[in-house]
Order: sequence, then C-alpha cells, then structure tokens
Amino acid sequence: MSTLTGTRHLARLILRRDRVLLPLWVLVLAVLPMTYATSFFELFPTAADRAAYATGTATNPSIVALLGPVYGDSVGALTAQRGGFLTLIVGLISLLTVIRHTRTEEEAGRRELLGATVLGRYAGLTAALTVTYAANLLLGLLTAAGLAATGLPAAGSLSYGLSTALVGVVFATVGGLAAQLTETAGGARGIAVGVLGLAFALRLAGDTAERDWPSWLSPLGWAPRIRAYEGERWWVLALPVALTVLLGALAYPLSVRRDLGAGLLPPRLGPAHAGGGLSGPFGLAWRLHRGALLGWSVGFGLLGLILGGAAEAAGRSVEGNAQLEEIMARLGGSSALAEAYLGSTLAFVGLAAAGYGIAAALRMRTEEAAGRAEPLLATGVHRYRWLASHLLFALVGPVVVLAVSGLATGLTYGLSVGDVPGQLPRMLGAGLAQVPAAWVLAGLAVLLYGLLPRFAPVAWGVLVVCVLLGQLGAVLELNQWLLDVSPFTHTPQVLGGSWTATPLLALTALAVLLAVTGLTGFRRRDVPTI
Repeated sequence: MSTLTGTRHLARLILRRDRVLLPLWVLVLAVLPMTYATSFFELFPTAADRAAYATGTATNPSIVALLGPVYGDSVGALTAQRGGFLTLIVGLISLLTVIRHTRTEEEAGRRELLGATVLGRYAGLTAALTVTYAANLLLGLLTAAGLAATGLPAAGSLSYGLSTALVGVVFATVGGLAAQLTETAGGARGIAVGVLGLAFALRLAGDTAERDWPSWLSPLGWAPRIRAYEGERWWVLALPVALTVLLGALAYPLSVRRDLGAGLLPPRLGPAHAGGGLSGPFGLAWRLHRGALLGWSVGFGLLGLILGGAAEAAGRSVEGNAQLEEIMARLGGSSALAEAYLGSTLAFVGLAAAGYGIAAALRMRTEEAAGRAEPLLATGVHRYRWLASHLLFALVGPVVVLAVSGLATGLTYGLSVGDVPGQLPRMLGAGLAQVPAAWVLAGLAVLLYGLLPRFAPVAWGVLVVCVLLGQLGAVLELNQWLLDVSPFTHTPQVLGGSWTATPLLALTALAVLLAVTGLTGFRRRDVPTI
C-alpha cells in the first residue's frame, strides 16, 4: 500500500464538507481586488490625482503598516497596495482550513476511524494541503482574470494574483506543520496564528523603517515586493515556493513519528483537582473562551492603534477630489474627512467583532459535536444555564473587543490632533455603536444552533454578505433595500452630525428575539444532534 493511498477520496470528502464555505471565500477574495481597481479608475481619473493620493499614502506610516508599501502611482500599483491586507486574510483562512481537516479530525476521533481503512500514512495531510493549495491557486487565477478585465496589464495582474495565492500556500503548510505539534486543534491554531502574527509584525517593521530587511524575512512582505504593475520581479515568487517545500519537508516526517491523536509537544498537565471556578457552567465557559477573547482583544487593540494613526493623513490624501470626498462622507457619515475615514473603518471593525460573536456562539455546536455537552447536561446542569454560559461571551465579547479598538483608535487619533481627552470618549462611543449590529449576527448563530444545528455555520455566510454590502454597497450605489439587509446599515454614525438611539434599541431587541428563540429551540430538541 502506498503512503498516499486514499488521498483522492479524502480530498473529495473535504470538498464535499466545504462545498459552500470554500467557494465562498475564494470568490469573495477574488472579487475585492477587482472592485478596488474599478474604484481607483473612477475616483482618480488623472495622473495628478493618482500621484497626490500615492504620495499621501506612502508618507503615512500607519497606512503603510496596514496595507504595505506603494511602488508607483498607476491604478495597478494603487490597487496592489490596497489589496495588501487581503494577503493576511488569505493566510489566516488557509491555515485554519488545513488545521480543520487534519488536527481537528484527529481530536474528534474521525481520523482514527478512517485510518482503520485502507489509508496511507500521508493521505490525510496531503489531501488537506492539496485542496487548500488548489483553492489558493484558483483564487490567484480568478484575481488575475478579474483585474485584467478592468483594463489593468495582464502581467501585473498575474503577478499580483500569484503572489496572493502563494502567501496562502505558505500558511496552509504552516497550518499542516502546526497540526503535528500539539494534540489539540486550539493549540495548533494558536501556533499557526502566532506565526502569522510574527510575519505581519516583521512586514510592518520593515515597511515602516528606513531599511526594509525585516520585510524580506516575512512571506507577507514578499507579496508587495514583486512590484506588480511597476516592473514585476518574478524571481520573488521563488521565495514562497522554497519556504513551502521546506515546511512540507518538516511536516511530513513529523506526521508519522507521533502517535495518532498525540502531538510532538507534550501536553501541559493540569492540576489534580479543579479550582472553584470550574464548579459551574459559567466557570467552564470562561476557561474555554478566555484565550480567544484575549487574542481578539489584543488584535483589535493593535488594529485600532494603526487606524487611529492613519486617520488624519487619510483625510488629507483625498482633499480636492470631490467624488472621493462624497463617497467617504457616505461611508462615514461625517463632514470631516478624517472622521469619515474613522467612521468607515470602525464599521469594518464592527463586522470583525461580529465574527467573534459568531465564533463564540458556535462554540456550543463544537462542544456538542465533540460529545462534551451531553455528559454535562446529564448532570444537574440545566440546558438554559449551559447555553447562557456560552451566550454570555457571544454578547460580552463584541463589547470588549470594540471598546478596546475604540479606545486605541481614540488614543492615536487624539495624539495626532492634540486632543486625547476629547477623542477617547468619542471613538469609544463610535466603536460601541457597532455592538447591537454584531449582536444580531451572534443572535442569528444562536437561533440556527438552537433550531437547525446542522445549518449553524450559515451564520458565517450571512457575515460575508454583510461584509460585501458594507464594502461595496456605497461605492457601487446599490439599492437601499439591498443595503438594509445588513444590520450594520442601520447603525447610526455617531461621528459628526446628529443621531438617535432608536436604531440601536431596535437592533438590540432583534438580537434578543433571535437568541431567545434559539434558546427555546435548544430546550426542545435532542442532544446531541450531529
């Protein structure tokens, strides 16, 4: 029997399980760069406009830290920089996909059942990597085709698409390696995301310093240095390919030198006796959610520091361009361009916070599917208490991360304008204004889990729809009824102008209704429902 026996069948199983999620993220991430290019063609029709915008972004450290460097003032160069943050998202999705189909399968016991059949030693890892590699390459080709369709040069479009795809390939392999190191999926995700964070930190340090050598140590730094549309350097593509081969050469031997279900790193043994905090469902929920809450809070804080520091320069960079000023004002709802920028970015942060709320709510589904919920509910723990313990973090978590982001944004923006005491409460309020909309999506996840647990992941699809409407709705001037589908459309813009609390109260009431309906459905259905 070959070491790869059964790889094709496992790949088909992965494709079937991800038949909705995988095409969704590939298509969404492929379309976004095309919309960026279309917007730049419309908003900066002259070379002078583009040069002024490129100069403004290139000289602002916060914008460069978030998006990466810009190597020219053509529409292609501006599009490549604007899509720089997408490489981070591609890397994150890729590593999570591989871990989901390797270490998570082992932790759930399904890998052992499959291993009892005719299955080669390398089949599981190879299938997960093959599917993820193929998805990234398809993403790269679709991205290149979409950019070329907007009128950008084909060579630059292909180089940008391939650079984005290869970042995903690298971090997919990072996920495959991390899956061999720990015995839990959470530990593997922590290691892989930590590597991704280190890569982002190196890219940030190099792009904002006089010497950019730290960026050359990061796969996220290699992508912009291909210089798409500005004299492509094709040889840079060899760097992620070489790193992928190296990481794969480490992951494959490790995958067969450990016991099934175990990791190479020894697990940390817990205390012999549980502390008082684990005597109830809320203490257990805190133990399960605290790591994610801390990680999201730190990430949102760093993002807020960058966004706040970029606000003033972002406002200055569009002065004199009436069309862009109009769109920024529509997105942010403020007469001041800097505050319009902050309004639009905080709205995007609110969407990310909704992602945390969905993840926290769906932790209940994970616990049930893994068989850990049923033993708890067989004791004196009431269903309502168990569900409420996780629901608490789905509701409180977005409040915490948005408060951290708002405070961090207010701090750096206040420092840039010399008014920290005045800007801190304003940005905190603007961040917290996104909470009710995030609660609606968390409530939807609870509703689906309580009534139709098999379809609970559909909540992620709803979030993607909200992201598309928020990012593209104003630019494409979509019909208002379509924009109203997203709860974030109804969030009042508290930065500048007048606003009322009525939409916030309505969104909160809707979130409560969804959550209560889900709780009632969970009370009446069987557990587990796999």
